[in-house]
Amino acid sequence: MSSLAPTLQAFFTDRLGQRQVSGHTIAAYRDTLKLLLVFAARQTGKTPSELDVADLDAPLIGAFLHHLKVERDNSARTRNARLAAIHSLFCYSALRHPEHAASIQRVLAIPPSRFDRALITYLTDTEIDELLAAPDQSTWTGRRDHALLRLACQTGLRASELTGLMLGDVHLGTGAHVSCLGKGRKQRITPLAADTVQVLAAWIAERGGQPGDPLFPTRRGTAMSRDALQRLVAKHAAIATRSCATLREKKVTPHVMRHSAAMALLRAGADTAVIALWLGHTNLSTVQVYLHADMALKEKALARTAPRDAQSGRYQPTDAVLAFLDGL
Repeated sequence: MSSLAPTLQAFFTDRLGQRQVSGHTIAAYRDTLKLLLVFAARQTGKTPSELDVADLDAPLIGAFLHHLKVERDNSARTRNARLAAIHSLFCYSALRHPEHAASIQRVLAIPPSRFDRALITYLTDTEIDELLAAPDQSTWTGRRDHALLRLACQTGLRASELTGLMLGDVHLGTGAHVSCLGKGRKQRITPLAADTVQVLAAWIAERGGQPGDPLFPTRRGTAMSRDALQRLVAKHAAIATRSCATLREKKVTPHVMRHSAAMALLRAGADTAVIALWLGHTNLSTVQVYLHADMALKEKALARTAPRDAQSGRYQPTDAVLAFLDGL
């Protein structure tokens, strides 16, 4: 067995365990490194267990990234996420294999790919109303889905945060709020609106269970998966499209509902720092995408500007105005 295999094992069992990274991060790193090892085995003619740290040099990593783009049709964002996983492994390898320092540094010097940033997609108030009306509330699953969609549109929770909610995470008394463990293992508390509290109270009363049970379970009582959540949202979005034509132009996902919550806060006059805290963003610059997407804010700014053909100069009152003021 080569030196790479024990380093790879220690990376997952020691390094990531010490950092207490989330299960989603571990799964993403695992999938990336599996793809890399299979690609490297084809390129070198070795089995994955025979590969050495020196085999994974910068040219091979570059070829792997090109393979992701051309043969697997990965986007620039996906390519960058794969590269981040590789960089994390090589940062750890540099501590264990100083004899390969030069080769490791060349891999770490591979930059992320630049990409175009499209405007975000979000739902208008009318579109949200139609989406919330889509579930059939005469059924158990329909009432569950309605409560989930309303919570998602109001709080802007991520997909993993929604599926990870337990009954004990919802507090419906004075200062109603929902608490979750967000990205980066940050605990976050999000207040609930009165209509959301009403819907959740009815759902929790019907759902029953213990504080450690999933808030939105499957029919088997287990926690809902991210794929199941995605299918649920797509299903109800398709139904809502029948009565709301503008939804045909949008691909509605759990993240689009998150964007919609942020845009609602922005239009209500919330400061970008408050929106960042609400959504669980560490960097305030992340919230700037909502400012770029809001045409209404841009139109207000345009309305405050003077027309190009307006004459400059100070205001001069007419004689009638002066006479009126003198007579006061």
